This record gives sequence, C-alpha cells and structure tokens, in this order.
Amino acid sequence: MRSWFVGVVAGFFSLASLASSQGGAAQQAPLQSSHVTPKKSHPSSKSKRRKRVSPRVRRVKQAFVASASLRPMAQQLLQDRTPAAYAGVETYARRHAKEDAGSLAWLVVGYAHILDHEYAKALDPLNRAKAGANEIGDYVAYNLGNAYLQTGHSAEALSALAGFSTDYPDSLLIRDAHLVYANALLDQGRAKEAAALLEKERIPARSDVEMAIGRAYKATGENEKAGAIFRNLYYNFATSSEADEAGLELRKLAIVGSLTERRTRADLLFKAKRHSDAAHDYRDMLDEVAPSDRAGVQLALATSLDKSGKSRDARQLLTTMGAQTGDAEAQRLFLLSETARSTNDESAVERTLNQLRQFGPASPWLEQSLFSAANMYLLERDYDRAIDYFRELEQRFPNGARASYAHWKAAWLSFRQRRTEDARSGFESQIAVYPDSAEIPAALYWRARVAEDESDPTMARAFYQKLAERYRNFYYAELARERLKRLPRGSADVVNHYALLDRIPPLPTNGKITASDPPEDNLRVERARLLSNGALADMAVRELQAVTGEDSGSWAPPEMARVYQDIGRYDRGIEILKHAAPNYFAVDFPELPRSYWEALFPKPYWNDLLKYSNQNGLDPYLVASLIRQESEFNTLAVSRANAVGLMQLLPKTGKTVAKQIKLKHYSASQLYTPAVNLQLGTHYFKSVVDKYDGQLEYALAAYNAGTDRVEEWLGQGHFRDPQEFVESIPFTETREYVQAILRNANLYRQLYGAP
Repeated sequence: MRSWFVGVVAGFFSLASLASSQGGAAQQAPLQSSHVTPKKSHPSSKSKRRKRVSPRVRRVKQAFVASASLRPMAQQLLQDRTPAAYAGVETYARRHAKEDAGSLAWLVVGYAHILDHEYAKALDPLNRAKAGANEIGDYVAYNLGNAYLQTGHSAEALSALAGFSTDYPDSLLIRDAHLVYANALLDQGRAKEAAALLEKERIPARSDVEMAIGRAYKATGENEKAGAIFRNLYYNFATSSEADEAGLELRKLAIVGSLTERRTRADLLFKAKRHSDAAHDYRDMLDEVAPSDRAGVQLALATSLDKSGKSRDARQLLTTMGAQTGDAEAQRLFLLSETARSTNDESAVERTLNQLRQFGPASPWLEQSLFSAANMYLLERDYDRAIDYFRELEQRFPNGARASYAHWKAAWLSFRQRRTEDARSGFESQIAVYPDSAEIPAALYWRARVAEDESDPTMARAFYQKLAERYRNFYYAELARERLKRLPRGSADVVNHYALLDRIPPLPTNGKITASDPPEDNLRVERARLLSNGALADMAVRELQAVTGEDSGSWAPPEMARVYQDIGRYDRGIEILKHAAPNYFAVDFPELPRSYWEALFPKPYWNDLLKYSNQNGLDPYLVASLIRQESEFNTLAVSRANAVGLMQLLPKTGKTVAKQIKLKHYSASQLYTPAVNLQLGTHYFKSVVDKYDGQLEYALAAYNAGTDRVEEWLGQGHFRDPQEFVESIPFTETREYVQAILRNANLYRQLYGAP
C-alpha cells in the first residue's frame, strides 16, 4: 500500500498542481474526524488506551472544528472566484481575526487570487493570514513569498521566506520555498547565494530547480556550468515547460548539443506523442548523422510522419531509402505496410507482408504487421482473412504479447461464422494455453453457451460457476449468474470435475483489506483536515501522502479520496482507489472496506441524477455508471472531441436537446453545470435508448461510437443476443466501454440497493 501512494499521489503534488486544480464544488458531507470510530479503552491493557493528544494536534483539531462553516464558502470561492465569493470568505476571515480559522480563510482568499494570477491582490490577505497561522504557517509563508516575487518585490520575498526551513522543519514545502527564495536572490543580484542554496536541492532532479540553477550560474559568468545545465534540460527534460526556455539560453550561448543528445530529445518527444515535434527534430539531424546511424533516424522520422497523419510523406521516405539490412529492413517493411494501410492500399499491405515473411520470419516487426493486417480485415468484415492472420500471428509468436488476444479473436470469429467445432476448440485452448489472459472470462462464458447449445447443462453450470466465483464483478460474471438461473434444475444435482478449469490461477491478492482508522495523534492528518476545510485539497492530500510513508494502514486511500470528493473532484478519488485496489472487480464486497467501494462508486449530484433519470425512464444506476465511465463525475471534463461535463455532451448536441425540451436562456457554458448537463444528457441518452427499442447494449455502443457505426455493425449479420453483439464490436474501446457500464451499474445496485 505504502509504495503505491508514494508513486501515484506524487503526481498530484507538483508546485503547479497546487495552483491549477481547485474547483468543482460538491454537495458532500465535510471531512470530519467523527467518521472515525473511537476505540474502546480497556483499563486492564495499557497498550489499548487512547494515546494522549499532543498540544499541537489539539490546537489543529480545535481549528478544524472552528472552521467547519468556512468549507462551503471556500469551495465556492476556489471554484468560481467571483466578487461575491471573495467577499463572503473575507467577511468570515475578519469575523475570526487572529484565530487559526481566520488565518485559514485569509490563506484561501490569497490562494484564490494566485489562481487568478492576481499576485498583488494576494499580498494583503496572505499578510493578514500570518497572525494566527500556527500549524499552516508554512503554507502562508510560501504563498506570500511567491506572491511578492511575482510582483517584483524580491526583498519582501526574501524577508517572508527567511529561515523557512528553521521555522518549519517538518514542512513539505521546504524545497519549493528554497526555489522561490533563490529566484528572489537572483533578482537581487545575489546569484552565487542562489546557486549555493539550490545545489543542495538538486536530488531528485526537478526541471524548475535546474532552470533556476542554470540562470544563477549564467548570472555569475560560469557559462560552462550554466550551459551544461541548459543542455541537460533541453535534451533530457524535453517535455518539461522549462525545455523551450533552456533551448533559447543554449542559442544565446551558441551551444549545440551532440547528435546523441538531439536523438534523445527527439525520442522523448516521440514517446510523449508529440509526433510533429519529433519529426522536426529527426529531420533536422538527418544530414549530420553517420552513415551507420542514418537508417535509424530515417525510420524514426517515417514513424513520426505516419503518426502525424502524413502517411504519404512517410511512404515516400521509406521508398527512397531503398532496401536495408537486418532489423532496419524489417522495420522499413513494417512501416511500408502501415502506410499502405493508412491509405487503404490492400494490395500493398499484402505485398509488403510477403516480403517481410521472407526477410524476417521471426522478426517482431512481422508480429506487428500480422496484427495490423488482421485488424484491417476485421474492420473490413473479411472475417476469414482476419482469422488467418490472427492464427498465423499466434502460431509464429506463441509467446508474444499479442498471442492470447490473437488466439481469442480467431476463436471468436469462428464462433461468429458458426463454425462450432473450431469455436469450441478455440475457447477450450484459450483456457488451457492462456489461463491468466484477459480473455478468460469471455472464453468461459462462451464455452458454457456452447455447452448449453449442445444440451450439456452440467458442463455449462461448471463453467458459469467458475466464472462467477473467480471473476466476481466482471461483466461476464453477472451474465453467468443470470444464465445459471435458467439452467435445468436437475443439472445442479450432478457434479462433474473439469480439469480444464483447474488451469485458471486463483486471484492474485495480498489478502483481505480491513478497515483501519487514521493515526490518533498525527499532526499531518489533522493539518490535512484543516486544509480541507479551506477546500485546499491538493495541499491536504500532500499532507496525507506524507503520512503514508510512516503508516501503511488501509485508512489512507479513502481519506485521500474524501478530500478530493469534498471539492467535487470525484475523478481523482476514483483513481486513487483504483490504484489502491486494482483487482476490485474480481473480489466480493466483504474483501474491501465499504469506504473503498463508496469512493470507487460515488453518488454525487444524486438528487438531480435521480430526478432526470426518472423523468426519462432510465435506471439511475445505469446513468451513474455511464457518467463514471465518461467523466468520472468531473463536471469540468472536456474530451479531445470537445465533449463537455458529466455526460460528455458535444456543444451542438446540448444546443439541439435544449431546444427540444424548451430550456430557456440556454448557453453552451451551462454544460459545465451538473443539473443542466444531467437534464440534457439523460434526455439525449433516452432518445438513443428508444432508437434501439430499449436495448441498452446497442444504445451504449451508439453513445460512445455513434449511431452510424452501430447501424453498420448490426448490419454485419445475425446476432443471437445483445451479448454476442457486444463481444463482436470491432473497436476495443467501445466494446470495453459497454461492458464496463453494464458491469458498474450492477455494482451500484449491489452497493446501494434500490435507488
């Protein structure tokens, strides 16, 4: 547990995140210590007595209680930052002057101005916050120092942060404060002091710290040191926000990186999917690389061009290169096949595949080419050729990463072609050869369906039971439980052992996770709760994350999730619990504390969700599940396609539906408002459900991939039932989307009962 939180939560705690992600007010109960069940004291056992609370913890607890009424005002301010919201929190702060609660309120006001980049306006409230800050004094001092620096008052910044590490030795902001202090020193012309201070902060490496050190050395005339730092930033931190600035500094110093460094940068850009930028850098070095390296750069450039949507340019480059030797030629042939596929040149795909079979029969590039070709024919509905390619892939590369998937697709397409013997054999060999693969639930279910078709209810029951028990809350497990109810009763009296089922390994688990309470006398836990009253969620979770380095109890994941839920960021809470319990779909409810389940499947905006679901004749839990899949309840979510809000509606869809229901004074910005998004989204989803006569599987597929595609898929042949349609969806994203929503809706029902 401990190792996960260090890895996952650390991503939330960059300095930038402290000033970028507040917002999204939620209608949830406050984070309170009252949710912790007090432990009973036993006079006969001193070890079980409640620990004595330290004076510092007691003070923070008192401040937490005193500031409870601040929470909704702080949430509103950090979400909207309107004049009225500012005024409300300022009034609260004045009413609680020189108290911890008042200092927290002033900190919230100052931080809100920082979010608005109004650093000058942040100075007064942050100075006022100093009076009663006490246990949150480090947050006040750091933000005050940063505000002074941003407004050009470097001397005041130095004064605000002087002795920070001495005054706040246990602060999580020491490194950040030193960075601000060093930048203030630079502004004061004290570059040597800045460099000396930051040299102690270089491990682990951080791009903003490195940039400041580079600037400091440049200011002292130590251009060699500065250049080395800028080179490292530009070439080895290529995706950081400081990389471009470092590049400008390198040009000023007339420093050009080595070809190795330039290749590293291009590779990093490519890995970050900045394919156009990577292509620019690869092309820029083409004329300078050694002949032995030229082919590698050309292939990297061709790959970048293809992924940038410039397949014809990539193909021209690959053709101009001519035949290569070794792995380079195998990669070239693969890329030629990919560019041919991009331009729908089927004959060219076949031609290059044949060349690759001859040239590199064991090459991983052939494996990728076969996989790509199989999917091409799958999408073209040429199932026989798709089967051939999937089978060839598995036979040639039985230990490859794609082998189990290829085997499953061949078996499934055989089933769709009504080749029952091939399908039966394929389903069984899937279980025998790839028993821990992701396709096993589907293989178990459809093998049982074949057994039913062949009037073998005993076998069907055994396979369904294995599926329902081993993959407890998976999509196919619920389907299996439904099929079990329909089997003839007599089959339940016959118990046959199927050795094939023994091949499936048990669920990998570290054992049952039992509920535990947060540490009773932990200052960071209490500081987190106090900061939570100010809706300062990232700061609060940062404190909790630090505690997990000392305590590995199960209390931490739901506590962190609750902090984010309190500001409406249910998506972050869900992600925290997904990492804390990655196998949650396979376990029964008693295996995890209820607090885990409720964080994984929250019910925000429930009154509106219930209201509009009922108005449209929809299952509220299905709607909640759809929202969980679409946006994870992030009201501010925007997709790559510009779909907005909880139910991810396109603005044009929102406008159309608003007219249909005669919603007055509608504007696209209202899609970010939960009630409006739910009103429009449920009406739209109902129209899709009605289009498919209430068949949810088709409607969900259309919601994700569009009605045109669903009509095309439905026209590809007879489906015995919607479950067969779902497994036949050629887009993995859409197939898993439909399965996940139906699975999650069932989990909602189990967790909460009747809506």
